[in-house]
Amino acid sequence: MADDPLQMQPEQPTPAPRPRWHITFNAPVVLIFSGLCVAATILGQTSGGAITQAFFMTYRSPLSDPLTYLRLFTHVLGHGGWDHLVGNLSYILLLGPLLEEKYGSRTLALVIAVTAAITGVINYLLFPNVALCGASGVVLAFIILSSVTSVRTGEIPLTFILVAIIFLGQQIIQGVFVTDNVSNLSHFVGGVIGGAAGFGMGRNRA
Repeated sequence: MADDPLQMQPEQPTPAPRPRWHITFNAPVVLIFSGLCVAATILGQTSGGAITQAFFMTYRSPLSDPLTYLRLFTHVLGHGGWDHLVGNLSYILLLGPLLEEKYGSRTLALVIAVTAAITGVINYLLFPNVALCGASGVVLAFIILSSVTSVRTGEIPLTFILVAIIFLGQQIIQGVFVTDNVSNLSHFVGGVIGGAAGFGMGRNRA
């Protein structure tokens, strides 16, 4: 008896299901930091700047006040306006996820915290009559850190040199010729921290 031709046909492979697109929480530190910046700016704008001055701006205040120490870290969350915030978040959301993927969430959170603390302390000690707020120092730390890729012992990436000349040099020039030398100093300090972090982590991985 001849075989049934229908049984002779090979089985057709089942098509693989199409992947479903979904939103991922890809960079928790960057996203949480950005969300806190937005929340702090909303609170500051709706309160006429009172909440920003109380919690998200660092300046010379009594050491007996616990908020003095809190503001040394939280001043990077406050911004003077939406233009200031959007300008900083544009860089943070662009560079931050790449850095967090490469160095890890804990390391990037540490870079943000150290940048905030050092710029806050410098402002407290050197500029007693000036208030400082904004994530601009963190932005420049991210910019310089992103230029330090695959660092090896005894090597200095040319990209790092060029970025340092362009961005840090700009802050030095503006600090000399522009009266707003406090914010320029925070930018410069942030860049130095980012460079130091990049070379330190690269050397440890070598």
